[in-house]
Amino acid sequence: MSKPPLLTDEQRRHALALAAESRKVRAAFKNEIKIGRKSWKDAFASEDPSIRKLRVKELLISLPGFGEIRAISVMERAGISPTRRVQGVGKSQYESLLKILKEDS
Repeated sequence: MSKPPLLTDEQRRHALALAAESRKVRAAFKNEIKIGRKSWKDAFASEDPSIRKLRVKELLISLPGFGEIRAISVMERAGISPTRRVQGVGKSQYESLLKILKEDS
């Protein structure tokens, strides 16, 4: 296994600040989905790298009425790995997800 990069204290603080900002953006996005202001499909259309790096499982859990078990079940039916991120979902997987979520609603 390779060693982590050697960073100065300033570089490390900058990286930590960027990571914290990305987490805030993802949390706000999931909250907007939860309250109905945004659709889960907006994550796939987003150009924001923070949103594109959101795990599909977290995205589904943020939907009203979804928990971890239901999200995993939907992902299995769509052929999506439990660790897959939004940016890594293929076209056929997205279409399967779209079909499954239409059927479940």
